[in-house]
Amino acid sequence: MAIFLAVVEEGGFASAARKLELSAPMATRAVSELENAMGVRLLTRTTRVVRVTETGARYANDCRRILADVAESEEAAAGSHGEVRGRLVVTASSVFGPMRVTPIVTEYLRRYPEAEVECRFVDRVVNMIDEGVDVAVRIGPLQDSAYQARCVGRVRRVVCASPCYVARHGAPSSPADLVDHTIVMANGITPSVDWRFVVGDQATVVRVRPRMTVSSNEAAIGAALAGFGLTRVVSYMVDDHLASGRLVEVLRDHESVPLPVHVLHHEGRHAARKVRAFVDLASQSLRDDRLLHWQADARMAHGD
Repeated sequence: MAIFLAVVEEGGFASAARKLELSAPMATRAVSELENAMGVRLLTRTTRVVRVTETGARYANDCRRILADVAESEEAAAGSHGEVRGRLVVTASSVFGPMRVTPIVTEYLRRYPEAEVECRFVDRVVNMIDEGVDVAVRIGPLQDSAYQARCVGRVRRVVCASPCYVARHGAPSSPADLVDHTIVMANGITPSVDWRFVVGDQATVVRVRPRMTVSSNEAAIGAALAGFGLTRVVSYMVDDHLASGRLVEVLRDHESVPLPVHVLHHEGRHAARKVRAFVDLASQSLRDDRLLHWQADARMAHGD
């Protein structure tokens, strides 16, 4: 199972063999014996590529679960004070990851010298099981209740601009005023021209017309810093700029419900020790992060 799973994850027999420190013929023979014993084709092979079949993909998921259970049983047999060791894969968004997760990873590695971590900081929702991810830090409502989740804080969506832009064009006093302003929009995980706000006690949606659309939040923030227009990003991305006065926030009294921040894993209460150790450290570190606990402000978000 371990050899087959390595072939699936590495995309070939040679790379899987190198990872497991085996010879390529040994890896090929092991998978062939597995297929013969099961009477099914798990992989399709050509001279140039190895692809997993539909049956093989389902079996690979089962292998991940079974091998994790075996590792957990071995750890339990070794005693509760065994060392944290092995490779961990962690994912977060391309901005939040470097800013907030990287320091947690380095602290984890300092504490556990036999551990290794691969960070995948990408702006998409990663399928943790299919892509072999152990822990994810996600911002926003959870779409899949199958994961174990710990809520560690909340962040706001903020509309901001440079002081020089506000001096030239004024600040919008209500969400409806956005139609008269230059908008810079970043295409994030779920891009939308419909911006949600609260007016009085009612939720409202304003359809903005961006003059500039960029592929990253960093680019949108850069355009705002240059005085080009208004942009809307998540609060932690611009906290330093707001504190220094390089950006100013507008429409604060109309901001929508905040976004929760969760630490996720999919192994349940029997998660491997390396996963439990990282989840515990990440949860505590993020809960101690003041930028994720802005709700202590007297102006708490409406309805949250």
